[in-house]
Amino acid sequence: MVVVGAGHAGCEAAMAAARMGLKTALYTLNVDLIAQMSCNPAIGGIAKGHLVREVDALGGIMGEITDAVGIQFRLLNTSRGPAVWSPRAQCDKQAYRLKMREVLESQPNLTIKQAEVADVIVEQLSALSSQLSVTPDTTENRELRTENCIRGVLLRDGRRVSAKVVIITTGTFLNGLIHCGEQQYPAGRSGEPAAVLLGEALKKLGLRGCRLKTGTPPRLDGRTIDWSRFERQPGDVDPTPFSFRTRRVAHHDSQVPCYIAFTTEETYRIIRENVHRSPMYSGQIQSTGPRYCPSIEDKIVKFPDKLTHQLFLEPEGLNTHEIYVNGMSTSLPIDVQLAILKSIPGLDGAEMMRPAYAI
Repeated sequence: MVVVGAGHAGCEAAMAAARMGLKTALYTLNVDLIAQMSCNPAIGGIAKGHLVREVDALGGIMGEITDAVGIQFRLLNTSRGPAVWSPRAQCDKQAYRLKMREVLESQPNLTIKQAEVADVIVEQLSALSSQLSVTPDTTENRELRTENCIRGVLLRDGRRVSAKVVIITTGTFLNGLIHCGEQQYPAGRSGEPAAVLLGEALKKLGLRGCRLKTGTPPRLDGRTIDWSRFERQPGDVDPTPFSFRTRRVAHHDSQVPCYIAFTTEETYRIIRENVHRSPMYSGQIQSTGPRYCPSIEDKIVKFPDKLTHQLFLEPEGLNTHEIYVNGMSTSLPIDVQLAILKSIPGLDGAEMMRPAYAI
């Protein structure tokens, strides 16, 4: 089996196949970025928390790794019934991918490969019909002659890799396109190339293609934030693990706090006056965005009577000053992003380390 892409889905697929005894190869563009948490360095949350628990119940590894590297754990919706309780963990972004790589490399039958998959190798089953013990006149044989069969993948460097099954988990990389204001350029995520060759190869197979849109907020230098202006949000006193196999999370007694912030009426004004520069509203992006993770401009447009919106300032890890501004996902131009930050007391002097974008 070949798995293409080493994000959350690819890692789980490769581990599941290898544990079933299949000889498995996991291909990624960069082995140093296996399980890179591209957007929010968190696992779980409403709906997603249930999903991670289900993955864990089926033998997946995401929950166990989260319990090992999570730096803040909170059980959401505890004021309501147990059916909607949702575990969420803020993770150390760097530690998560390092731990995931360690687990993958220790798994028998699993080999990690750094290469770009450019095409899938497909053959007509009619070429193999003579090898099958099927009578030439049977219906089964006539059907086999019209079907395609996966035989492996073709790498960009020209190598052919044989495989009976190919699983493609390329995420945003497949013909990925980044939007930041009026600017747009091909990328899998910021700073990394898109998988254009594979995207075009799948089109040639006759598979229907469409585009989905997601986005990410800016990252700030925590040393330039006035933390005294925000409400502190600690983790749960008794953290709930994600995995059924975890007795106690690693950072049980050393969780880090997050902070709650709010946009202002000035923020509202800035976004309203510049919403026409957002690719989602200028017509530059026409794809479907995530329903429960709207951009900040979406919130302003869809809820015009609400003058302020909640933001969460979340650390990206224990060994970095980088702060994730949860709730400020946007594709507005960088100058507008800077103006938004200056409109929020406590962030008015913050330095932006990475701008937000849509992909």
